[in-house]
Amino acid sequence: MTFKLMKLASQFQLSSWLPSIHPQVWSLAIGRFFSEVGTGFTLFYAPIFFVNEVGLSATAVGVALAGGSISGIAGRVMGGSLADSRNWGRRRTLLLAMAILAIASLVFAATSNFTILVIGSLIHGLGIGFYWPAVEAVVADASVIENRRETFAISRLADNLGLAIGITLAGFLIGIIGSYRWLFIIDAISFLVFFGVIYVGITETNKQETDHEKIQNFASWMAVLKDGRFLVYIAANIFFTIYISQIHSILPLYFKNFVIEITDKGFAETMISRIFGWHLLVAIICQLPVTSVLKRFSHTLALTVSAILWAIGFGLIWLSGTAASYNLLWAILALGVFAIAIVSYTPSAASLVTELAPENQRGVYFSINALCWAVGSFIGHPLGGWALDQPRMITDHFWLGFSLSVAIAVAILQYLNRILADLKPEFSQH
Repeated sequence: MTFKLMKLASQFQLSSWLPSIHPQVWSLAIGRFFSEVGTGFTLFYAPIFFVNEVGLSATAVGVALAGGSISGIAGRVMGGSLADSRNWGRRRTLLLAMAILAIASLVFAATSNFTILVIGSLIHGLGIGFYWPAVEAVVADASVIENRRETFAISRLADNLGLAIGITLAGFLIGIIGSYRWLFIIDAISFLVFFGVIYVGITETNKQETDHEKIQNFASWMAVLKDGRFLVYIAANIFFTIYISQIHSILPLYFKNFVIEITDKGFAETMISRIFGWHLLVAIICQLPVTSVLKRFSHTLALTVSAILWAIGFGLIWLSGTAASYNLLWAILALGVFAIAIVSYTPSAASLVTELAPENQRGVYFSINALCWAVGSFIGHPLGGWALDQPRMITDHFWLGFSLSVAIAVAILQYLNRILADLKPEFSQH
């Protein structure tokens, strides 16, 4: 089955509008697709299961899941170092990540109390931490500068397709079997499928020849932290990760409790699901076309376009909560704009990190890049939760504050563009 999919992918890549993509990227995309199908099974239903079925409080579930961020930080640090290690490498790090994530899903399936949930969350965070630096490094290694953005875009497209299918199938499965625990078992199986794809279809891409060429771990991290260009990028990137953190955790609650529909109540859960389904659909449809259009511009300009789209989207969210009519329309438009903002951001950000990082330090660079997501969640989730607990006026204008904050992100990106143009002019051309 995998061979047939890879053959179809190889034929697909010959189309005139898509440049040649390395076979390992297609293999990785297939694995990521199956993995995200499993993730889609648990994404929306995990909190419901832990609260309604296991009997934990929402606060307890939030605290337990937050533990995954702590182990995730440790995992990202170790994962970046392991991915760059000549004796370990990207492939083994990915295999280790899939094994850990499969174990975490099985622990979630067996959860019957708070302690087991915390253990599962810690294991899951560690696996995610190992995963992201290694998988981004493999994609970076298998790409060339001419098609780097398309390469990362294909990987994200596979993620979104799998997630959309998983979310859809989960609803049908719950209706048939009525057991949430099976969702986590299916998620574990999806990680094992990804493990098999990596084992069969991925070879080691870290090609360092001698120990002399390999920077030792501590020195490698110190070198990254002294890279002024990269640190400026990180400052801008944290803004993006804070914005993205609002999508799945804060916006559903805002739509439910603050956005008034015709019935003078917030959006129903089914309507919220449809809005986010629309968000994923737009992301899937627009991923490759948007990447193709933005390829003509520098990475910093592409990221600036994404930032402006975030500002527009947050403005539309403000309208959805304050307008006298058409609230649903403003919400739908906002999630569509957010989808285009995300597909504008992810390929260009990953490509920029690839070009900033020396080949033998890509794992560490992507490790720090992945840490931005942990920082973004650490800041964004409490900030959004605080805003929803404030008087209505503050809650509504919270979104306008995000729109205004985009000006800071854009200013940082323009400063980065000047640095890259001065130090290495070719950065402004790719």
